Amino acid sequence: MREYEDVKIIRYSYLNTHISILISQYSILKKMKNLYTDSDLEIMKIAENSLNPHLDRIDEIKEYCRVAGIKKVGIANCISFNKEAEILENMLLEGGLQVEKIHCKYGKLPMNELVEGAKGTACNPAGQAQYLKDNNTELNIMMGLCVGHDMIFNQKSAAPVTPLVVKDRKLKHNTVSILNKKLN
Repeated sequence: MREYEDVKIIRYSYLNTHISILISQYSILKKMKNLYTDSDLEIMKIAENSLNPHLDRIDEIKEYCRVAGIKKVGIANCISFNKEAEILENMLLEGGLQVEKIHCKYGKLPMNELVEGAKGTACNPAGQAQYLKDNNTELNIMMGLCVGHDMIFNQKSAAPVTPLVVKDRKLKHNTVSILNKKLN
């Protein structure tokens, strides 16, 4: 009889533990889901519906725009990417999108106006975000903005932002290569 009681206790303990785990997982799931607004969920849905592993990043962005009904796209680029931004603009135009493009030296703001004692012309990520907002872009593509400047642009952009190129002078803008080396 004692053995039978021990088995009941073990089963009860086992079930209690698994029920607690399930409740905890459900609680975490509910908290995670509540992090997303309706707008976030719509972006997730569109991203899922436009996913195609046979497309490059630019074609993926164009497909996302098509599925989302986006007509006007902004490009915020570093001046060192002016030529590439022009090519991107033409590719997007050929894809039927309207494009607003703005480089980082927009407004020719003297750097010493922002940082005391600094010289030269400041990059202007807040100005880029405002320009694209004023021109009613629905999605902004970021190309090669400096670390920090990209953060300001993302924070100030009225439209969602997707990166196309990150600036990495040492690795010729191919940052993932250093990570791939670590895998081998």
